[in-house]
Order: sequence, then structure tokens, then C-alpha cells
Amino acid sequence: MIRLHDTMSREKRDFMPADPKRVTMYVCGPTVYGRAHIGNARPAVVFDTLGRLIRHEFGADSLVYARNVTDVDDKIIAAAEAEGVDPSVITERFERFYLEDMGALGVSPPDIAPHATHEIGPMVAMIERLVGLGNAYEADGHVLFSVPSDPDYGALSRRDREQMIAGARVEVAPYKRDPADFVLWKPSPDGVIGWDSPWGRGRPGWHIECSAMIRAHLGETIDIHGGGLDLIFPHHENEIAQSRCAHGGAPLARFWVHNGFVDMGAEKMSKSLGNVVTPNELLAQGHKGETLRLALLSAHYRQPLPWTDALIAQSKTNLDRLYRAAGDAEAGEVDLGVVDALCDDLNTPLALSRLSAIDDPATLRASGHLLGLLGDSGEAWFQGDADSSGIDARIAERTAAKASRDFATADRIRDELKAEGVLLEDGPGGTTWRRG
Repeated sequence: MIRLHDTMSREKRDFMPADPKRVTMYVCGPTVYGRAHIGNARPAVVFDTLGRLIRHEFGADSLVYARNVTDVDDKIIAAAEAEGVDPSVITERFERFYLEDMGALGVSPPDIAPHATHEIGPMVAMIERLVGLGNAYEADGHVLFSVPSDPDYGALSRRDREQMIAGARVEVAPYKRDPADFVLWKPSPDGVIGWDSPWGRGRPGWHIECSAMIRAHLGETIDIHGGGLDLIFPHHENEIAQSRCAHGGAPLARFWVHNGFVDMGAEKMSKSLGNVVTPNELLAQGHKGETLRLALLSAHYRQPLPWTDALIAQSKTNLDRLYRAAGDAEAGEVDLGVVDALCDDLNTPLALSRLSAIDDPATLRASGHLLGLLGDSGEAWFQGDADSSGIDARIAERTAAKASRDFATADRIRDELKAEGVLLEDGPGGTTWRRG
């Protein structure tokens, strides 16, 4: 039984999908105006891992996983204007980069990847319905959601009204009936991307995109809605309000699952702060995607993850050890201890510790696959270390020297390898090495 922490209820609950043969999960995807940083990769890896677990528990064809692409946005428009190109040039470029980067981290493509620019019809239809129900209104070419029309607004974030207004950084606009109201549709001036609508030529607000695409592709109420902690308010709060009002009070999701931030110190990693490192940069430095994936899974998904060189090095060391233990074995049965850890609110640190304790190579490889790890053969994993066989031979020589109590030779080999940038680590399972 999978148990997940639900942000709405603030507790872990047994995960019971409405239809075990069609489990629905939607995760907020990228806004494609720039290169994704490693913090953007955390939800992609986390929910890819959750998807693997769901398919393991409910069946290979049980999950319908949607991750959207926001390809109309003010930042996209600004980037296109700066380059003097059509917005589609920007969005296609950075969506391609995003898929390449996430693929390198072992993230499988979602089953459905709805694009905002392809879903204008469903968005307009939902906005029209909200206007007709009295939950939205037109003003100065804009359409806004009336927050006071939804008495349950704020249930997800549990903020009071003043906190919500401040947290949303709402635009002070004379056409708003209430400061908390948010934009569903806004006008597009000449020369700016836009579509015809009952309210004039314009483009959708960010929040309506997800509500309309969820309804169009997955249904009114889905099993899991995921994303980063920063999306709880206002984005997910606004999604809930729109969908609940448009669908007669039906909840948007049974479970709300949110991952914590990746940070480079005291603050979360973000493009606006400029404290970012991208998967592309890390891969170019010679780090393997699987190493970065393990690093992202090393902390519980709801906890903050400090991103450091030491974290990457330790992840490489751990993977080296796992690949040596797995050898050339084919995948067998998944270890129940690893499954149990993942079923407990996706406890990847516990799952990884149990992975390291597996003795049977076939079980180890199958269990690694459940986490998106150990996908290479041992030979392929170490092929980037052209002299790995030579290093292994010298480690074996050192081990023999230690066994015969020739500590001078053992120390000499260690020092020689260290001078070449190879660091040795002695442990209960033997000696492993990593590049310094």
C-alpha cells in the first residue's frame, strides 16, 4: 500500500486511486524560456520515481501521467523580442533542451505533454463557464476570477487574506473588484502573440492553463497533482478554485504532493536570484546523469536539498559501489524492503540505504531500476574511466599488501593514486574509489 503526504490534509494517507486501472497524475512542467536548472529537475525526477512506483504496484499500464508545457508567457514574449524571433523559436528550443536534460537524468517522457498554445479552446470554454456562473467577470479587456465568490479559497495554503494578497504579489489594477482577484484572460496588443476570444484578442493567464488541460486530458478530479512547494500559493490555490467552481464543487485532486527546494546555501535555487547550476553544465563537466539523479533522490522529496560538490562526489562513489556489486547480472525480483521504503511517502533515502545492503546482484539491479538507477551495464558505467581496470588492479595490489601487513606498499599505492586524482575509500564491503 502506497502512503503519500497530502498537502491539503497535512498528513500521510493511504493512496487509493479512483480507478486502479487508470491512475491519473498531473505535474506542473516547465515554462520554456530558458535552460532548466538542477532545482527544476527535482520535481521531474521525484515524480518520475513516483510514477515508477505506481506502475510497479498497480501495473505497467495503470498510470496516465501528464506534465504540461507552458509555451505562452510574458518571459517567453520578452525573450523572443530580445532575439527578434517568433515566440515559437524560443519555446521549441528550450523545450528540446529540457527534454534532453531530463532524459539524461533518466526521466521518462510523460504519457501526455499538453502545450498551452494548443489548448486555447478548452481554456476559453472554462473561462466562459466561470463567467456564466458568476465566478469570473470581464473588466477592461481582462477576465478575472472573483476570489470572494469561492468561500473555500485558501484551503490548500491555509493563509489568511492579508497573507494571500501579499504572497500573490497581486497587481494593483483599478479594474479589479477585489485585490485578490486574479487574471484568467488578458489582452494582447498588436504584434504580441494572442488569440481571438469573446473578450477580444488576448492570451490566457497562467493559472487557467493547468485547470483546463487537466479537465481536457484527465478529467474533473485526478488522483495526484504534483509540483514544487513554491506552486502551492498562488498557482495551485488558484487552480483549485477555478476547477472547483467550474465543476460544481468537485475537488481537482485527491492528493496534492509537493517537493522541497534545491538550494545553493540559504536561498532556494532560482533563475531570478542567479544562483543556479544547470544539468547541462554539470553533464559538460563530466558528471553522469545517473549520478545527478541519485543526488536528487538522496534527501526525502519534501525536505530541502543543499546542492554541493560533495553531494555529487558521494553520489558517484555510491553508484560505483552499486555497479560493482551488481556486476553483469540481469534484473531479477525487486527487493521488498526497497519497495516498502518507497511506499512510505517515497522515502528514497531509506530505499537507497536498503539498496546498498542487497547481496544478490539480480535483486540489486531490479531494485535499482525501480529508482531509475543501474540502467547501464557495469562495463558501460565504468567506460568513462578509461584506466579503471588499471586502477582496480592497483587497488587489488594494495589490498593484498594490507593482507600481508605490508603497510608501506599499501600506503605508497594510496598516495600514488591520490596524486593522480583517485581517492580511495575503505569500507566494510571493500575499497571503492572516485575521482577527486
